Amino acid sequence: TAASYCRNHGSGMKFVRLVLANAPKHIEHFSKFSPSPLSMKQFLDFGSTNACERTSFAFLRQELPVRLSNIMKEIGLLPGRLLATPSVQMVQSWYVQSLMEILEFLEKNAEDHAVLAEFVNVLVNIRNRHNDVVPTMAQGVIEYKEAFGQDPVTSQNIQYFLDRFYMSRISIRMLINQHSLVFDGAANPIHPNTIGSIDPCCDVVQVVRDAYESAKMLCEQYYLTSPSLDLKELNLKSRTQPIHLVYVPSHLYHMLFELFKNAMRATIENHKDSSDLPPIEVLVAIGGEDLSIKMSDKGGGVPFRKMENLFSYMYSTAPTPTVGQQDRAPLAGFGYGLPISRLYAQYFQGDLQLYSMEGHGTDAVIHLKALSTDSVERLPVYNKTAKRNYKVSQAADDWCVPSREPLDMAVYRLAK
Repeated sequence: TAASYCRNHGSGMKFVRLVLANAPKHIEHFSKFSPSPLSMKQFLDFGSTNACERTSFAFLRQELPVRLSNIMKEIGLLPGRLLATPSVQMVQSWYVQSLMEILEFLEKNAEDHAVLAEFVNVLVNIRNRHNDVVPTMAQGVIEYKEAFGQDPVTSQNIQYFLDRFYMSRISIRMLINQHSLVFDGAANPIHPNTIGSIDPCCDVVQVVRDAYESAKMLCEQYYLTSPSLDLKELNLKSRTQPIHLVYVPSHLYHMLFELFKNAMRATIENHKDSSDLPPIEVLVAIGGEDLSIKMSDKGGGVPFRKMENLFSYMYSTAPTPTVGQQDRAPLAGFGYGLPISRLYAQYFQGDLQLYSMEGHGTDAVIHLKALSTDSVERLPVYNKTAKRNYKVSQAADDWCVPSREPLDMAVYRLAK
């Protein structure tokens, strides 16, 4: 990382050492500020016809260091042995490098077109550098688990951290995408009406169909069959109108694709001996406040005891499949599909919930805000409360823990 930094800046190793040595001072400074959450409406106003690149530049050169520094302080609170894994070290170095590159713009002239163009290039480079953050961090967790196993306290700390870390990453990418897409001067030929990555008139049912078709193609490649889709929509505001929403179609697609993969795999595995697969039912409903998407399958469900594991990073981390590995279905999902899909839903104040009936099937419900003014970023902030969450220790349970073996009451009678 240091070497590439040198090449990019044409300066010697001395400069890099200076930059890295100064990083803690800058992180300390910027982490004292809280991130400023934006609403979907503000993103639209920021990027619409009266968009001002200078205003966006002035906001981002302050806001990105704040968001980066807040989460970098939390990386430092991770268990030392996890922090020492090569993968987490690599992620940390990417964050330091990106922070220092943005800080170079703090003193630059916002009126200079060359500075604005350079800023867009730097943002795109940062986005590309961070492309593999999720699998690299997952690899760090695997390295840690293989070396030290897992205990409830560490698992809880890692769960708390990764939810916040990945949410922070979603928000940073959102800011970078909005600025680089709106101000690179090119319209999106496929979606001419989008503002950056936001579609002011996102056709929710169409995104459901797109995600279904992609999952279906993957499913048929592996199983040679797939369940059909039974799709209904309910628009309480205007029953004859299609359901539209101000939203980021790629976020919605990500969540739905993940849920369709899970539902298809469960349905096929649960109906191996049947020639007739039950359909996956999807209902899209919008009211005054909420837009909800319910996906129901008859895939046999999950035992209630295991439901929490579906969102656990420590539980769901799977090694990246090697090329040509045929012993697992591509639909099995490697890693973090569900927990990250839930973060996408929660990012704009929504949620993703699963309700399962073992022996029958599972309902997955995505809740989103119907109004762009209610869709406000949900951002982690580094403070004393966050710090305390990393000091969680295993206390004695204040509820009785059921014994694994049934009690033999005869023993008690004899003892008396």
